[in-house]
Amino acid sequence: MPIDLALTTLARGLVEVAGFSLLGQGLLTLLAGKQRHQNIFYRILAIVARPALRTVRLIAPRLIVDAYIPPLTFFLLFWLWVALGIAKHHLCGLHELAC
Repeated sequence: MPIDLALTTLARGLVEVAGFSLLGQGLLTLLAGKQRHQNIFYRILAIVARPALRTVRLIAPRLIVDAYIPPLTFFLLFWLWVALGIAKHHLCGLHELAC
């Protein structure tokens, strides 16, 4: 497997993990409500999603309230996932692979 295709696949996998952890946090928020911070699964998902949330907080303007950072992060991760999928498809075509 060419290195560029491997790195694209790895990056897409990391984006998927972060996105699914944010999605899981959102579902647990709906189910557990205000007691979600005591839930062990919520805390594990929060640890997994923390790097993505911090990165978006760093690049987002201070005008954006902290409560909007998780949905914004999920939105950005979704489009990054789509872009990496397009890049992977393009790289597979360049290397004449059936991916």
